[in-house]
Amino acid sequence: MIVWVTGANGFIGRHLAHELAGAGHAVHGVGHGALDATEARRLGLQSWINGEIDAANLNALAAAHGLPARIFHLAGGSSVGVSIERPFEDFSRTVASTARMLEWLRGSAPDGDVIAASSAAVYGADHAGPIAEGAVPAPMSPYGQHKLMMEQLCRSYAQSFGIRCTVVRLFSVYGPNLRKQLLWDICSRLAADEPVLTLGGTGNEIRDWTDVRDVARLLASLAQSPSQETFRIINGGSSRGTSVAGIAAGVIKQWGGNTVVRHSGVGRPGDPVSLLADDAMLRQIGFDWRIPIDQGLADYVAWFKGQAS
Repeated sequence: MIVWVTGANGFIGRHLAHELAGAGHAVHGVGHGALDATEARRLGLQSWINGEIDAANLNALAAAHGLPARIFHLAGGSSVGVSIERPFEDFSRTVASTARMLEWLRGSAPDGDVIAASSAAVYGADHAGPIAEGAVPAPMSPYGQHKLMMEQLCRSYAQSFGIRCTVVRLFSVYGPNLRKQLLWDICSRLAADEPVLTLGGTGNEIRDWTDVRDVARLLASLAQSPSQETFRIINGGSSRGTSVAGIAAGVIKQWGGNTVVRHSGVGRPGDPVSLLADDAMLRQIGFDWRIPIDQGLADYVAWFKGQAS
């Protein structure tokens, strides 16, 4: 099967391309970042275009390699903080790129399915437990707003033009090669031998932590079982919550040592207190999360130490 991955040079995209290639698909990618032919092959990409998600690049891919049966749309903003600092940039990366991709599909490959990576940030705050897909979205940041707009574009093209779209709302994805966010920050400071780590918030914030290798397997599995519905939304979370304090303690345990963690009590703008998935839809399609948090943290620490040596 010919599949395309937008944003294939990103954190999740790299894992997904490898997963799809391992399943025997012909994987082609487009997005930002230079990749030489050797690195592209290592990731499982048969070809890579470094550039915008636009008609010119999508036409070039199609002319060289044929039309896609599936497009995994991972391109877009990836940071709440950046979306607050530079909201128009985040809009362009998330919303405009999605509009261009869908419009190209409408005219050039209307039979191609879209599997689009969204975010639990669309749900916003005031959720005390697992959040079902039917919850009313209430994003707290430009990042969340733009992911919701991306979803609405997918819904519109599905309803108006029959473009089949599956939106997967990802929760707190972590794992090897993640070079930002909480785990990277903690490990970087542990490597610098800081005796006391002061983290933001209270430490009681709950997140649904999912290992990127499981997430890649989930996304790839959706290519094998396309929906009969024109449009659907699925939570890409496990329904198992872990506090920020628990994550910090787990990383320090795997690292070794007696580092003390304190919390400032000051939350970051755009950060809900709890984001936990209701995973009923995933259970219906038979998906299982295989990598427990302890193993995932151990693997992350081992990767971090390995790449730093």
